[in-house]
Amino acid sequence: MPVPVIYLASRSPRRQDLLLQLGVDFIALSLREAPGRDSDVHETPRAGEPAADYVKRIARTKASVGWHRMQQRGLAPMPVLGADTEVVLDGAIFGKPADTADALRMLSLLSGRTHEVLTAIGLRWERQIVLAVSVSAVTMRELAPDEVERYVASGEPVDKAGGYAVQGRAAAFIRRIEGSYSGVMGLPLFETAEALAHIGFPVL
Repeated sequence: MPVPVIYLASRSPRRQDLLLQLGVDFIALSLREAPGRDSDVHETPRAGEPAADYVKRIARTKASVGWHRMQQRGLAPMPVLGADTEVVLDGAIFGKPADTADALRMLSLLSGRTHEVLTAIGLRWERQIVLAVSVSAVTMRELAPDEVERYVASGEPVDKAGGYAVQGRAAAFIRRIEGSYSGVMGLPLFETAEALAHIGFPVL
């Protein structure tokens, strides 16, 4: 059986590594994700929008925009995968920290608490869009202010939802995960494999 090949509408090296773990080859399809009017995807929750609805909307948008970019560029048609990961505490969505102070704030709030990590995937193939959401519960131990400061100073929280990377140094903070480790990393492999099989691209 040939190795599935898809477009990945994400620049995340973590998602790229996870796709390779699944045995899926891919071509990165860059979207404009920087803030501003020219961004392809505006990653801002709507007023009162539940976190699960938000991550699904963003994943669907990334997959759809990626599909249109593929067509505009005259690329060979292949499935397009988009994903979005958010940390949620008491209903509040923690995206990527805006700066060092924001990362310190997020980690201080997560300290000693159990929060949710939601990762949605959107897979576009022709007229089909397959959506799935992985929800995991992550419990952090109590963090001392000085170790939070050292962790933030390491630079690892940059570009990470909730200000931490489960596959990095922050693993020392995490007491328990209930759910999908790959989902917490940024791409739930179970849901991704099921979505690919649904559109006729089984990975096994």
